[in-house]
Amino acid sequence: MKKEQNGFKEYLGLTFLIGFGFFTMGLMDPLYDTYVPAFLGKYIDSKFVIGFVMTLDNVLQLFLISVVAIWSDRTRTRIGRRMPFILVMLPLAALFFALVPYAAQISLAALIFILFMLNIFKTSVRGPVVALMPDTIPGEFRSEANGVINTMGGIGTILGTLVLAQLMNLDIVLPILGSTKDRLPFPVASLFVILAVIILFLFVRERNHDGEAVQERIPVIQSIKAVMAQKDKSAFLILTSIFLWFMAHEGVKPFLGLYSRDALGASSGMMALPQGIAGIAYALAAIPMGYLAHRYGRRLVIRASLIGLVGITALFAVFSMVGPGLGLAGTGTFYVFLGMMFVYGIFWGSVITNSFPMLWQMSTFGTIGIFTGLYYTFSQSASILAPPVTGLVIDITNLFKPGPEYQYTGIFIFASLCMLGAFLVMAKVHRGEPGDPANS
Repeated sequence: MKKEQNGFKEYLGLTFLIGFGFFTMGLMDPLYDTYVPAFLGKYIDSKFVIGFVMTLDNVLQLFLISVVAIWSDRTRTRIGRRMPFILVMLPLAALFFALVPYAAQISLAALIFILFMLNIFKTSVRGPVVALMPDTIPGEFRSEANGVINTMGGIGTILGTLVLAQLMNLDIVLPILGSTKDRLPFPVASLFVILAVIILFLFVRERNHDGEAVQERIPVIQSIKAVMAQKDKSAFLILTSIFLWFMAHEGVKPFLGLYSRDALGASSGMMALPQGIAGIAYALAAIPMGYLAHRYGRRLVIRASLIGLVGITALFAVFSMVGPGLGLAGTGTFYVFLGMMFVYGIFWGSVITNSFPMLWQMSTFGTIGIFTGLYYTFSQSASILAPPVTGLVIDITNLFKPGPEYQYTGIFIFASLCMLGAFLVMAKVHRGEPGDPANS
């Protein structure tokens, strides 16, 4: 009771520690999304095929996140229901992440095998990592808490893209690791992941809610069907919006590094900077946007942010056509693009920070894992479809042999249209604000 009276500040330290789970994802994901397409490009010419391979991990995510999140709902151990999954799966994910660039030097088959094993573990642990926060933070403070943990994810992104990515250009020979050229960020990032696991284990203690969980839990299949069949369609509409905005985001993300290199003249070490700059904006905006949503409403903040995303992705499309003609010296156009990515990161961070709490607000303690799984089912469905679609758009554009600056225009137009669709769907959502009761 005292914590509720004192507001969110009483939960800030715990939320920060829980955020180390998000830190690992923010660290690994942008390095993966930036450099794995380049590694695949050594063996594969078609952007459609590269996009298809990039979705293989998302196919695993579509099934594994929901299954493991629900499994962790039902797990009871002395160290909690989420922590056993984190202690086993995150270190294994770190191991296979470190091996990615080394496998890329061997063969395409070796690379795909390591990517498959990496994503088995990295995907499986995501649900338990995410569910730690709503397990421990009251519903009325989850926008603020989600802002904190997303800020931690943003810090991971900043570390990976602005610091570690620069090590791609470092060419020395180290014991055990061998040559570091185009390799070093991956094993170094893996060490940070292991450190984050140690911090989570030592300082985060899950609360015991056995009685409450048993009382409120309903059968899994019945719960999932109930979400789709509820008279109030807010949960389903939020999930539909999530699908659309992830179609936009995931359709562009795998090709940002290639766009930066091919059209804007970025070096290997700079290819990850667009995601890094967006990560900085994400980290700066997440907490203020959580508080803003608490004051003015999550729906209003998300809708306003989606309008911003429609505009900035449309601007990306225009810039891809006219940017090279601006007469900027050297990589000047690349730095202008980084500025636009900063704006994108603010709006994107606002949407992500506040959408998850809207779903959690409709859940009970016993169904948090189910709603978490549904979030990832819809987002990963988009992640499966989007990269091959945008890769095909690039391949079709290349049939007309345009200059490199025009190859990627179509994917930005695609993203803008998807963001517009998400905005229109969100306009029909009526629930998910702090204080709204859970759906029954």
